[in-house]
Amino acid sequence: MIRTMSDSGRSDKKLAREAADGIAIQALGFIAGDPELLPRFLDLTGIAAHDIRRAAGEPGFLAGVLQFILAHEPTLMKFSEASGIAPQDVGRAMRALPAGEDGYEISS
Repeated sequence: MIRTMSDSGRSDKKLAREAADGIAIQALGFIAGDPELLPRFLDLTGIAAHDIRRAAGEPGFLAGVLQFILAHEPTLMKFSEASGIAPQDVGRAMRALPAGEDGYEISS
């Protein structure tokens, strides 16, 4: 059955965002549970392990988690197999999430 806005009271965009949040949270748990991935994720993001919970509430963080998964095909395939989420759905979820702050500067 296809639900419309009047059926569910929510738009398809909001449903897509909720599903994307769920996929990203699963991916974060996957990363946190892997002794090889977690240090690499922390190094690349510059986040301390004790700050992950706070960072998870920041715009763009969950999209960054999925970008991390998508950046390395073996990691993507391992996550996909462990979660039952198709690799292309991980990409769709990343695109459904806010990217965070676009106005950043790169210092040399």
